[in-house]
Amino acid sequence: MTNSPVKVIGAGLAGCEAAWQLAQRGFSVELTDMKPHKYTLAHKYAAFAELVCSNSLRSDRLENAVGLLKEEMRRLGSLIMRVADETRVPAGGALAVDREGFARSVTAALTNHPNIQIVSREVTVLPKSPAIIATGPLTSDALCADIAEKLGQPLHFYDAAAPIVTADSLDYTKVYAASRYGRGEDYLNCPMTREEYFAFYHALVAAETASLHDFETPRVFEGCMPVEVMAKRGERTLAFGPMKPVGLEREGARPYAVVQLRRDNADGTLYNIVGFQTNLCFAEQRRVFGMIPGLENAEYARYGVMHRNTFLPSPKLLRPDFQLRDMPGIFFAGQITGVEGYVESAASGLAAGIHMARQIGDLPPISFSRRTVIGSLGHYVAEYPGRDFQPMNAAFGLMEPLERHTRNKKERYAAIATRAIAEIEYLTRSTTWR
Repeated sequence: MTNSPVKVIGAGLAGCEAAWQLAQRGFSVELTDMKPHKYTLAHKYAAFAELVCSNSLRSDRLENAVGLLKEEMRRLGSLIMRVADETRVPAGGALAVDREGFARSVTAALTNHPNIQIVSREVTVLPKSPAIIATGPLTSDALCADIAEKLGQPLHFYDAAAPIVTADSLDYTKVYAASRYGRGEDYLNCPMTREEYFAFYHALVAAETASLHDFETPRVFEGCMPVEVMAKRGERTLAFGPMKPVGLEREGARPYAVVQLRRDNADGTLYNIVGFQTNLCFAEQRRVFGMIPGLENAEYARYGVMHRNTFLPSPKLLRPDFQLRDMPGIFFAGQITGVEGYVESAASGLAAGIHMARQIGDLPPISFSRRTVIGSLGHYVAEYPGRDFQPMNAAFGLMEPLERHTRNKKERYAAIATRAIAEIEYLTRSTTWR
């Protein structure tokens, strides 16, 4: 067992989860983050675990892969999931949180833990083992350069965040509350006629975007694509995508398109525009999004922004436990590994923390197999066979197929979920589990 503290670099979701897993197992942890002395282009708050793109952690249903991943994490003692459940706000079948309340609670849990020391400074070189690097998609230039030199040039693509508007600036004579298919009233909906939709579409595709001079080649991840980029794929792309009206009929009639707003804090004073990640200039956001019924006089608590996302060529570098193949004792976690999404990032931090703890605690290694979502993500980033490795969300397609194929999708996903939970329970009941 090592006597030196484990260095965890980066206090985003992955780093916070990794630090917590180690500390809870009795290991001394030095958690280092460059905030509040230095911020990336996307981060605004001094607190840890800042949610930049959205306040939604997506589906909480077991028949959805990310919903199953959440349940696996809960059973593995995840800090991120515990705080998310404590700070959740209404969002239909999704798990959304009070953005600032979530960050404050995660920060308090870590700063008050007796085994965790917080260090505020920028790390510019890859640390010696034992260490977990969880610096995220906006890893600082200096550390990026050092990682590139030691491990191979990281790749880049673009990521975007949606605007947040104030609730009291909305026009409630036009906006109505409803979730799809009658699942409550957690969302606010801005309905559009055909004429309103096409007027909005033409304004959107012609709008001025912000300069990307701070970034490199624009390679956009599908799951966080700017709405104006998506719109340019075709006139009705948005009407079949984030603005689809299905399940949102009002008084028996279906709008041509609907823009949804999701609560962004527990008080319900802030709402983000669902699916409207954007790189439009701020003035253009006010003008174009002001064409959405109900948002004509909207006040923006935060405009949408685009930022860089950096990730490793992980199949060449990492094992399924997120440890470097050629540098034992150095783990990576979070979006820098090629997992995509809040929950997936936290899950990789959880896995890295557990694997690190077992390694330095002289316990036999464990394996999260592809029968679990958490294991399937580790195997994906380590073993993807193609040359076009790209970040990936949790997906049933990454998991080991059932021995007996079930044609009914709902039954198939339920069986996969039952199998995954049983495997997690088996691991945590093991006499060597800690």
